[in-house]
Amino acid sequence: MTAPEPRFAKIASMIGDPTRARMLAALMGGQFLAAGELAAAAGVTPQTASTHVAKLVDAELVVARTQGRHRYFRLADADIAHALEALSLVAERSASADKWEQGPYKPLKAARTCYSHLAGELGVRLFEGLLARRTLTPRDGYFVLSGEGRDELGAMGLELPAIGSAAAARRFAYPCLDWSERRDHLAGGLAVALLEHGIDKGWLRRTEGSRALRLMPSGERALAPWLA
Repeated sequence: MTAPEPRFAKIASMIGDPTRARMLAALMGGQFLAAGELAAAAGVTPQTASTHVAKLVDAELVVARTQGRHRYFRLADADIAHALEALSLVAERSASADKWEQGPYKPLKAARTCYSHLAGELGVRLFEGLLARRTLTPRDGYFVLSGEGRDELGAMGLELPAIGSAAAARRFAYPCLDWSERRDHLAGGLAVALLEHGIDKGWLRRTEGSRALRLMPSGERALAPWLA
């Protein structure tokens, strides 16, 4: 008797197509992108892009939002982003160390978005600083804010996400393995809030057409306690 097709086979075929893979990679920045922007990222015509985007939406990898006469697209949720990050980790296992010092890879290694939180060297440094300063303390595979940590983050103007259940507490702050650094950066509701706050304050600046981020001098000062 033939075994049933694995449930991930359909998803794998969606991701495995080079055009759709480029679109998904572009959406890893966590922002909504227009169909034309996805077409440009994938290097295809708008008509071809529309066909591929429709398949991604149908497979529930991507969601759409209509605003006026335009439609914008984003990864469906953080689980999709984590799955793509895990595939990137596998794909980069044999990459040489000097690859990250060349061309477009260098700024991505320094700092980038991992869907909706901070990754790369900066993300790892910040996470390790949060632990070293005991702003975060470990608890059964996830992390909680210490009393001092809550006060410190509140003093920098960060609005902390609400925690209403045990499940929400586990999703508040947890480790995510970084595919360029091979060490953990921070994921979860706290990580999302930190990235949004950093961008809103101008501490971090997005690079147009890329997931790369730049740490500004004001950000170096604001985050200094955790980056020392």
